[in-house]
Amino acid sequence: MTQTRPRSAMLSELLTPGEMAEADRLAGNGPALMEAAGRAVAMAIRQRFRPRRTLVLAGPGNNGGDGYVVARLLEQAGWDVAVAAVAPPRDGSDAAQAAARWRGPRRGLEAIGRAGLVVDALFGAGLARDFEGPAAEALRTCGAPVVAVDVPSGLDGATGAVRGFAPQAVLTVTFFRAKPGHLLLPGRDLCGELVVADIGLPASVLEAIRPRTFANGPSLWALPRPGAGSHKHSRGHVTVISGREMAGAALLAARAARRAGAGLVTLACGDAASAALHRLAEPGALVIEAEGSSALLDAILADARRDTILAGPGLPPDEATREAVSRCLAADRKLVADAGALTAFAGDPDGLRGAAILTPHAAEFARLFGPAGDDRLAAVRAAAADIGGVVLLKGSDTVISAPDGRAAINHNAPPWLATGGTGDVLAGLAAALLAQGMPAFEAACAAAWIQGEAARKIGPGLLAEDLAGEFRNLM
Repeated sequence: MTQTRPRSAMLSELLTPGEMAEADRLAGNGPALMEAAGRAVAMAIRQRFRPRRTLVLAGPGNNGGDGYVVARLLEQAGWDVAVAAVAPPRDGSDAAQAAARWRGPRRGLEAIGRAGLVVDALFGAGLARDFEGPAAEALRTCGAPVVAVDVPSGLDGATGAVRGFAPQAVLTVTFFRAKPGHLLLPGRDLCGELVVADIGLPASVLEAIRPRTFANGPSLWALPRPGAGSHKHSRGHVTVISGREMAGAALLAARAARRAGAGLVTLACGDAASAALHRLAEPGALVIEAEGSSALLDAILADARRDTILAGPGLPPDEATREAVSRCLAADRKLVADAGALTAFAGDPDGLRGAAILTPHAAEFARLFGPAGDDRLAAVRAAAADIGGVVLLKGSDTVISAPDGRAAINHNAPPWLATGGTGDVLAGLAAALLAQGMPAFEAACAAAWIQGEAARKIGPGLLAEDLAGEFRNLM
């Protein structure tokens, strides 16, 4: 199976605030970087707004220094600009140099009520305490559009969580690379439009930092492509274990697996009625049936070519499901566990150790590992390391982590993807990519991105049944 890597201009690396500080240190020449950062913000503002009375809120650190540069450049362009500083910069710092070059008016925080635009250059992504006090209150009551430098003040750049208070920005300009907090909720929403500006930092600094978090997209993975000698057996075999009461979930997963390129898809049924339904509804899939869960597992595992198994969609979280998962893992099959297969092991994540991919939503994750809390990225990383497999925590800011600590944030899912059955489709898609030879982390990342793009193309009114038909345009 050959693989092709789609072209992508996305800068996929995400840097934590600490990693970004290290990038600045490695690059050196802080005053030049500050000047370039302020210039990028001023340019972004001028591209989106007509001149108006503007108030720059400046903090005491580098974020505030960027703000002074913004104020100076906007004033040079003919704007009516004033600066409200919450504290002076440290003597001798780059920010102090930038502040000394500002010759325009200085105002108190009360001037925010007369501003037509507010530039939030108070505190950057590395703020180590809650944002509160007079400056936070001024932004809370601000009626003007807010443009944030780096992040809206109070937003944790590592987690996307709000520390105390963070304003709603219409535009956020950050530098060199985005941070996890720009993509994780609620940070993503609070940032408004996000611009990642090139300020002259060399990409070579990434070699020393070696980031482990990425914005999900085609630059991270290569989709499998059949070659001239490919046949249905060489393109992978996915087996979907079907439940009796919610057979539609297995059908959604199976159809997604077929559309995603799996050479063969088998629906495994524990009763004759479900088998008959599946034969009618999905004629291109194979159907096997056996009475009783043990007999059905015997039939599945009898064929070594059924090496990729999806368990969970439509399955009840009972002892039979636990047995199915345990036997598949013991037989060294590549297992994708979703829905009922996850809840069946509530409080016992060790029972899923060795699974290739887990695809929980927030409640299923909490049943297995405990609540993810504010730092979802750290929680998913810990869960993946714990079970030795990839964990994909579903949501509009889906987080995917490999056991080795690599993590990706998927941010292209539109809100209309939040409807019944889409998780079954995602699990089937991931299983198909896994069966075709993609590594588990890359398969999970690709599945999340492809489903998000398919949903975006379909638009409002999406049904889970619509998704698989869009895969052909994305693969």
